[in-house]
Amino acid sequence: MLKKLDWYIIKKFLSTFFFVVLIITMISVIIDFSDKVEDFIEEEDLTYYQIIFDYYLNWIIWINGLIFPLGVLIAVIFFTSRMAFNSEIISIFNAGVSFNRLMVPYLVTGGFLTALHLLGNHYVIPIANDTHYTFQHKYIYKHSEKGKDTKIHLFVGPQKKVYVERYYKRDTSAKNIRIEKIKGNQLTYLFKADIAKWEREPNIWKFKNYEIRTFNDRKESILIAEGSELDTALNLTHQDFIYYNEDKEMMTTPQMLAFMDLQRKKGKGNLNKYETELQRRTTEPFSIIILTIIGLAIAARKVRGGIGLHLAIGLGICAIFVFLSKFSITFANSEILPPMIGVWVPNIIFGFIAIYLVGNAQK
Repeated sequence: MLKKLDWYIIKKFLSTFFFVVLIITMISVIIDFSDKVEDFIEEEDLTYYQIIFDYYLNWIIWINGLIFPLGVLIAVIFFTSRMAFNSEIISIFNAGVSFNRLMVPYLVTGGFLTALHLLGNHYVIPIANDTHYTFQHKYIYKHSEKGKDTKIHLFVGPQKKVYVERYYKRDTSAKNIRIEKIKGNQLTYLFKADIAKWEREPNIWKFKNYEIRTFNDRKESILIAEGSELDTALNLTHQDFIYYNEDKEMMTTPQMLAFMDLQRKKGKGNLNKYETELQRRTTEPFSIIILTIIGLAIAARKVRGGIGLHLAIGLGICAIFVFLSKFSITFANSEILPPMIGVWVPNIIFGFIAIYLVGNAQK
């Protein structure tokens, strides 16, 4: 059962956390607005409603997702250090409360914030990202599209491959397209067309000047239709030629799982960045509990440097944690480490640091 002291600490924890997040958010919005105000002014068809609700409302959700663990650590160190400076921590220990018992309200609040961040990472933040990244691509970073337009190889099925010599984004057309079906190690079907154009959903393409070859053992049949057109469905869209670096951040977890399943059915096996993103969405919230314990162990001891020294140590630890997290994610994306191991390494390392600090904390 939570007692009066527990609720006292929980209220201090939450109020300080939301105050810290509010201050960081306000500073971030001011910096971002000063950087993009010229882009907003140059777009004549851009309204205040779009800037506030389409961009900044969703951008704030995104930035809060980034600073969530940092905000927790700063909040824990700030209010705990004040309690230690005012001798409240010493009084709590003198009343017979052990350090482990003191951790209970911290862990309860940390668990609540972890659940909140989990919900945000898997559902809320991706939905917000979809809106605010779409806004950025349309009005600010207009040439942020990635993709290839020459000599493109794509899988549209486990045994079906498409080759496009050149793709034209302006009219969603392709030049010199080849579609191959393979059974075992044998080519069984070959389709060639001089021109292919994406027409409409569901994935309807129009082919011009096409040629069809089928292979059955040593027999080959050929159909050449010069000057003819063929409309047919193909498991390929014009969007498959274009992507954004942030595409994985714009999908909720169910959407990403469905997307990965579709890519595997197409025969695409290199999905490391998506698997790493899924692991990150779960791993990052659990770092909140670890950082909460570290912050308590550091700030509970009354020192001569006071709050300033505690904050400096906390920010240093957070900087190392962020650096290690980005480093391990890079390794996971590049297949040097499996996604699960690569993403969880920082939490494991700092978990041991938290255990050490608790063992040596003021009792």
